Amino acid sequence: MEMYDNLGIVGEGSYGTVMKCKHKETGSIVAIKKFIDKDEDRNLKKIAMREIKFLKQFRHDNLVNLLEVFRQKRRLFLVFEFIDHTILEELERYPRGLEGKRLRKHLFQIIRATEYLHSNNVRTGHYKQGCYKIIHRDIKPENILVSESGIVKLCDFGFARTLEVTREPFTEYVATRWYRAPELLVGDKKYSKPVDIWALGCLAMEMTTGIAFLTGNSDLDQLHKIVIKVGPLTLHQQELYFQNPEFAVARLPEVYHPSSARKKYPKLNPLLSELVHSCLQIDPIDRTSCTQMLNHRYFTKDQFAEK
Repeated sequence: MEMYDNLGIVGEGSYGTVMKCKHKETGSIVAIKKFIDKDEDRNLKKIAMREIKFLKQFRHDNLVNLLEVFRQKRRLFLVFEFIDHTILEELERYPRGLEGKRLRKHLFQIIRATEYLHSNNVRTGHYKQGCYKIIHRDIKPENILVSESGIVKLCDFGFARTLEVTREPFTEYVATRWYRAPELLVGDKKYSKPVDIWALGCLAMEMTTGIAFLTGNSDLDQLHKIVIKVGPLTLHQQELYFQNPEFAVARLPEVYHPSSARKKYPKLNPLLSELVHSCLQIDPIDRTSCTQMLNHRYFTKDQFAEK
């Protein structure tokens, strides 16, 4: 840290802090993530090393750039390009949601970043050498950066995972609850890219209205909100639900839902309602893909995607 002046803390989490810093020689402004000193915390170390591994291999206009990694007094420091603010801060500035043009530009770039992860081959470094696709697992407003010029970048890859051929079960606890797909909430460990698609649907709703769509105060409450606002769980999800002793005591709500996207999400632009509806499908098999989203009329009309 001797080469940098600390200009202040811009973010904090269980992993440590993010500081806005200035390089003493070049004058360049960067963001430095400082991990807390917990050598005994294996999960924290795993998160840090996972983020470093992925970001060293990623290069995309809509992913944050990792510039440098160093250790000082046993602490790990990650140096990133500094981006002005987050989607969360934009939503605080625009509490009724983002204006239509800004919304479309931001969503397009977020989906483009996620498509890159879902389709990109990343080489793993363990004994089972190979190239695998990536799921982010923690898409939410505070993990999306926006520059002054309107460039949007996805960040925070501490929970990202490779989709390996072996398809070993993944960990259960990922993603902030409000953006968590139903398969994650019921404890299905064989999840895949559709968990990111669900999060994108929740994010699109929030960016449009200014209000988080599904705001459960527990996993049980979150599942009930999903059933009430989106639709009933699949049979497989219901089986997992009733296997959980914490859930089994609470009967699932029974609610009628219109099949039409425009009737289900009447406050949204008609084309955007279709896009959101394609993301917020209870069965992960039925969810759209990032590539399909980018080719949706919401983005292709008036040659928007070509601009």
